[in-house]
Amino acid sequence: MKVSAKADYALRATVELAAVFPDAMKSDRISQAQGIPHKFLENIMLELKHADLIQTQRGAEGGYRLARPPDAITLAAIIRAVEGPLAAVRGVRPEHVACVGTAESLRDVWIAVRANLRAVLESVTLADVAHHQLPESVVQLTRDPAAWTPH
Repeated sequence: MKVSAKADYALRATVELAAVFPDAMKSDRISQAQGIPHKFLENIMLELKHADLIQTQRGAEGGYRLARPPDAITLAAIIRAVEGPLAAVRGVRPEHVACVGTAESLRDVWIAVRANLRAVLESVTLADVAHHQLPESVVQLTRDPAAWTPH
């Protein structure tokens, strides 16, 4: 899985908001805290707002805030809001991939890949990341030395 800059920045921005929830945070503060180009951040925040994951507030105390508590927003929801489905093959959902003949089982492989992405990204919330308390199932995966080996 390749994580785009857009998805990475969306996750980092919303984790910043999770850390101050229920308060709001101005975009320039988020941008500076996470090293996100301000204009890019504004576009991402608009997409997150359209997905009802964040809200905006005008005024001196304004800025962006999460639309729900951070423990009710998964990393998967953030990624889907800015990128679409978690796993796609040439832009097609795995269940719609047509593999024939000897490659027929590839569709099942893509389904399994999506299931594993979901298992991690739907189990981790913004609160988990912001408070450095990842689910044990995720921590266990990181304890495997092979997980740290680039391939």
